Amino acid sequence: MTTEPNQQAVEAEGSSANAPHEAALQEKPAGRPRKRRRDSALVGYMSGLFTLATLGVLAIGGVVYWGKASFDERGPLAQDATVMINRNQGVGEIADSLERAGVISDANVFKAGVAAYGAKDRMRFGEYAFPPGASMREVMEIIVSGKSIEHAFTAPEGLTSLQIVQRLRDQPLLTGDVKEVPPEGSLLPETYKFTRGASREQMVARMRQHREAVVEEIWKGRDPATKLKSPDELVIMASLIEKETGVPEERPQVAAVFANRLAKGMRLQSDPTIVYGLVGGRGTLGRSLTRADIQSKTPYNTYVVRGLPAGPIANPGRDSLEAAARPAKTSDLYFVADGSGGHAFGKTLAEHNRNVANWRKIEKQRGVPADRLDPDEQTPEASNDEADASGTGAAGSAAAATSTPAAQRPKPADPRRQQR
Repeated sequence: MTTEPNQQAVEAEGSSANAPHEAALQEKPAGRPRKRRRDSALVGYMSGLFTLATLGVLAIGGVVYWGKASFDERGPLAQDATVMINRNQGVGEIADSLERAGVISDANVFKAGVAAYGAKDRMRFGEYAFPPGASMREVMEIIVSGKSIEHAFTAPEGLTSLQIVQRLRDQPLLTGDVKEVPPEGSLLPETYKFTRGASREQMVARMRQHREAVVEEIWKGRDPATKLKSPDELVIMASLIEKETGVPEERPQVAAVFANRLAKGMRLQSDPTIVYGLVGGRGTLGRSLTRADIQSKTPYNTYVVRGLPAGPIANPGRDSLEAAARPAKTSDLYFVADGSGGHAFGKTLAEHNRNVANWRKIEKQRGVPADRLDPDEQTPEASNDEADASGTGAAGSAAAATSTPAAQRPKPADPRRQQR
């Protein structure tokens, strides 16, 4: 009888002891939905980021694809165009210049493309020609190549240094000034290429360097029999040949006349030396020679001085330098105009006088006024050969004193000079 209450007590204690566990078991199911909601929110957040990143990548890829396609597609230029890229211009300035000129359609795309290709620091200044339809990539490659437009400057044979400098000053694409006129004969007449903006001093330096190299080369290959003693004398002789010759093929023959007269101790009696002695680098006298001109005592007048003049009277070209170094093998001592633009050469005074008479007939037929003195009015040659008696020198008698450079001389159909 007494056990039942105890059992009830035990059961009561047991039930009370198990109550927390039951309560805990009943509470656990209530916490699981909240965790799932947090996990679901995180997954959604991450999924959104991934989607956004994917869209971003796709957008960037689309922009890159569009930019590359735009960079490589045919450009807007309808016809050839030139653009000057100045020194120290940045890519932005270059792009803006190209866009203004209609060479490219979008300066920003061009800048981005240049950066993508790593060409930002390889853009070179200069004047560039762009063909119609050039893509931005092709435009970039042209500028990176540095192959800018080249212009030509031509210095004709026979010009003085002052005349060449004046031509350089007249060239508007060159910059700066020539501080000092180079010495006579120190420039090599030729056609020189240059880019817009090159300096005139640079052009002079190139012409001087080229002349030195050519003279050195020709001097080494000279005829050992020549009486010339130095490269300087070679240039002096070549300048006389240049000023006396209108027909290129005659240069070696004219050189032979002067070489033969030097060998015989005869005065060269070259009219252009008279002119240079009177006017120097200005080059032209602007009138015919007079008896007073021929007798003028200047260090250049080869009617007065023996041997070569004091210095070059012009800048000779390569052909005249080669003729001076290797004259023709002749016995000629005289030449006179023949009416064709060239000369008739003579070995003896009698032959020369016949050539002079023929030239005077041509003059008379053409009605050309004589622009020279008669032989008996000239300064006699002070030597012991036959020229002394006649008063006629290498070229017969004093010729027209304009001393026209070869590049500016009349065509062969016209009388280049009067009796020499």
